[in-house]
Amino acid sequence: MKKPRRIIMDTDPGIDDAVAIAAALFDERIEIQLFTTVAGNVGVDKVTKNLLKLLAFWNREIPVAIGADRPLLREAINASDIHGSTGMDGYEFPESKYELLTKNHAVVEIYKVLMDSKEKMTIVGIGPLTNIALLLRVYPECVERIEELVIMGGALGRGNAGVLSEFNIAADPEAAKIVFESNLKLTMVGLDVGEKALVLPKEREQIQKMNRTGDMIDHLFRHYRGGSLETGLKMYDGCAVAYLLEPEMFEVKEAYVAVETQGLLTAGATLVDLEGYLGKAANCRVCVDLDEKQFRNWFLEAIGKCD
Repeated sequence: MKKPRRIIMDTDPGIDDAVAIAAALFDERIEIQLFTTVAGNVGVDKVTKNLLKLLAFWNREIPVAIGADRPLLREAINASDIHGSTGMDGYEFPESKYELLTKNHAVVEIYKVLMDSKEKMTIVGIGPLTNIALLLRVYPECVERIEELVIMGGALGRGNAGVLSEFNIAADPEAAKIVFESNLKLTMVGLDVGEKALVLPKEREQIQKMNRTGDMIDHLFRHYRGGSLETGLKMYDGCAVAYLLEPEMFEVKEAYVAVETQGLLTAGATLVDLEGYLGKAANCRVCVDLDEKQFRNWFLEAIGKCD
């Protein structure tokens, strides 16, 4: 059997983050070495508490490092209108496992894990990119230790936090710009494929009855405003994990992606130059389409593996 892919997951739980974490934790093809948290869906204290609650729920012992509590330059925004005031409303979790917290900031912990590893590692970023940008600025030597950075973020066209901006990029455009210009092997799993990654009502009914994780997720879904219970709930962050495990369900194109930071009305927009108008070399693998049926099948199978 092939060795599991060793990853660091940078996250801001968030209901769809919780689902993505479940899918990653219980798949034998992935081995999570470190979780880091970043302000995003709600503040960093709340998302950290949510992550520690999830790990207590599953009785998992994986280090957690607290990261950036604000964007590099801007005032913080959040998505509490989508995820609720706590970020994970709707379920009575066990007490958070605070003993899993590291003493060091997330950026230092990521550096240590990368440099101590005998092989390159993958980072999965499903929140704003503040921690990753700080890592690249403080420890630029880490670029050589990262096999791939897979992010949930960006959009080919319209946005969900602005006219053209997706939330994770809009939350910290300057950080995103640093990441996209870093020369990392970068894969963007953006808003457009996330819109197609739906959990439909019939799948939700199946998930609810699968196991205790399915029951927990169903309770969270009732408080999630990413889509609707009637038309389907959008699993944006789950898409990044799906890409990591089964990339064949995605159509991927290489392109140059620029992040707008100066525009008065367009800050946080990702300009995905699929046609080469800018004359620049590709810096990103961009997911442009998704096999929706294959995603739903994978999603059901992933939750079925949980306890």
